[in-house]
Amino acid sequence: MSKKGRVLVAMSGGIDSTVTAMMLHEEGYEVVGITMKTWDYASSGTSGKETGCCSLDSINDARQIAVDMGFSHFIIDIRNEFGDYVIDNFVEEYVAGRTPNPCILCNTHIKWSALLKRADAMNCEFIATGHYAKVKNTSGRYFVSKGLDPRKDQSYVLWGLSQECLARTMFPLADFTKEEIKQMAVDYGYAQLALKPESYEICFVPDNDYRGFLKRRIPELESKVDGGKFLNTSGEEIGTHIGYPFFTIGQRKGLGQAFGKPVYVTHIDPINNTVTLGDEKDLLKNGVLVSQINSMKYNSIPNSQEVVTMVRYNDRGTLGEIENRGDDVYVHFSANVRGIAPGQSAVFYEGSDVLGGGIISQGYNN
Repeated sequence: MSKKGRVLVAMSGGIDSTVTAMMLHEEGYEVVGITMKTWDYASSGTSGKETGCCSLDSINDARQIAVDMGFSHFIIDIRNEFGDYVIDNFVEEYVAGRTPNPCILCNTHIKWSALLKRADAMNCEFIATGHYAKVKNTSGRYFVSKGLDPRKDQSYVLWGLSQECLARTMFPLADFTKEEIKQMAVDYGYAQLALKPESYEICFVPDNDYRGFLKRRIPELESKVDGGKFLNTSGEEIGTHIGYPFFTIGQRKGLGQAFGKPVYVTHIDPINNTVTLGDEKDLLKNGVLVSQINSMKYNSIPNSQEVVTMVRYNDRGTLGEIENRGDDVYVHFSANVRGIAPGQSAVFYEGSDVLGGGIISQGYNN
């Protein structure tokens, strides 16, 4: 066994996870590659060529890299673990009128759990992924911090990881830019990786049509919710829609009819099957209520502290003051924030460090 230790590397077949494995291998770690099968296209009901992390091509690419570099590689099937939790939650959230983020849920409850379980079985001290983020340790607590490249920073999607997970996690790409990683791939002799397109779709919605996925998952849903009412911000009916689960807060396109001016989804009422439409200004909120809190840097989220809160991936973040109320956190923003969607994540930052995060319950105005 290597003096540096044995590390289980999650390999999707893409450039980031591949370079991660190569870097650790060259640094002297005993690398074990693992590719997780979370979903198959036949089950999604879509047509066309498979792409992305669960495709056969991606799995074969990951295996070939391991063969070339001379380290072990395994494929594990976690479709049952993934589907029962992540996909069921995805459907339930839309049916509840919220907008879920399944990738965060998968990181928090499925992928890291699956990795740690297999790491223990394979006698690996560490696990590693190709995320652009850092793991830090202060006063005995582990927490995530932003990666060097602001365009690729992925700290937002990692707020739910536990202390147990973080204590054994490595992010080798933390101090590199995407362009540097592409050059590394070229230098390693894998220039084709730098040309490989990145996938931004949800893995089990490969055609990016979540409406179609919901209809296939719950065939009776469409007939149950069709014919709901569009309301204006005064509560007056201004049209009909195909069903509240097929809309998200902030949506402007795909409403199914024209209203003479740009309008946006500002509220979704699953009980009455109504969708409220308003002007862009109606999306602005100066506060957010956050539940299901996970505190990272400290034992608990500090009360009455100024933090920067991100309410979506690639959000620049907004300064605000935290107020703890029992198990929930209120953030009172210093400026209006657009399009706060229940079901999405709010992540709290102290400088570049993630204090913690949670699931958005609602936006509000003081």
